Amino acid sequence: MDLIFFDLDGTLLDKSSQISTFTRETLGLLSEKDIAFTVATGRTMHSAQFVLEGQSFVLPHIYNNGVAIWDPTGNALTLENLLAPSEVNLIVEYAVKNNITPFINTVNLESPEHEHIIYYSTPKHLIERNLIDKYFSRTKARLAPIEELPAAAHITNISMIGDATLVYDIYQQLNNHDELIAYSGPAIEGDEYRWMDVHHKLASKGSAVELLRKQLGASNVICFGDSDNDLSMFELADEAYAPANAKPYIKEAATSVIGHHDEDGIARFLRERFSL
Repeated sequence: MDLIFFDLDGTLLDKSSQISTFTRETLGLLSEKDIAFTVATGRTMHSAQFVLEGQSFVLPHIYNNGVAIWDPTGNALTLENLLAPSEVNLIVEYAVKNNITPFINTVNLESPEHEHIIYYSTPKHLIERNLIDKYFSRTKARLAPIEELPAAAHITNISMIGDATLVYDIYQQLNNHDELIAYSGPAIEGDEYRWMDVHHKLASKGSAVELLRKQLGASNVICFGDSDNDLSMFELADEAYAPANAKPYIKEAATSVIGHHDEDGIARFLRERFSL
C-alpha cells in the first residue's frame, strides 16, 4: 500500500497558499484510484482546515509538526509532546526580552470542535497586528489575552513574527535548549521579516508519519516537503520528493527534486508517477 504525506506551504499549496485547480483535480484522481494520501503540516488544525476546505482528505491529518493528529472519522484528536509550563515561560521570556509578541497556540480538548485559542500580549509592531487581522481572523481560532492562559492549557506551539535578524537570533538561542526545537523562515511580507514556530523537541512530522504508517499498514511511504520540519519524515520515507523551491539541504535529502510548488510541481509528478 502506498501512503502519501503532503507538506502544505511551499509544497502542495501555491504562492497564494491555496490548492490550485489542477492540483485539486489531481487529488481527485488519486482518490479514484484508491491511492492513500494525507497532510503533514506545521500549521494548526484550524489553519490547515481553512486551506483544505472542499477537498476530501479522509485519512488522519498531522498538524503542528506532529504534535496533533486528527482523524476525520469520529472527529478524534490526539495530542503528544505538548509544551510544559517551564518551557512556555522560557520561550515567552525570550520574546518579551526582545520586544516581540508571542502567540501561544492551545487546543481545548473539552470543546466538541477542538477550539483553537491563541493567547497573546498586546502587539507591538504593525506586522504582528497584520498577522492577527489578515491571518488569524480567517480561521476559527479565538484570540485571548495572555493573562487568561489557563495553568493546565494544552499548548501545541508558540509562534512569533518580526525583524529577520532579531527573530533569527532568538531561533538560534532557543535551539540550544535540549527540550525545544524552533523552525524559522522568511515571512511572505518580505525578507526583512521572519516567522518562527517553537515546539517540544520530541514533536516531529517523522514520528507522526511512522505512527500512521503502522496504523494504516502502509508498505511504501511517499513524502513531499520543502523545509527543515520535513527532514524527519524524509529520513524514514521510502520515497521523498522536494519541489524546486525547496531549501538546498532538503533537496540533498530527497530521493529526487521535482517541479516548483507554484507550477503544480507535485501534481504533475503524481500524474506521471501513478499514470493518472
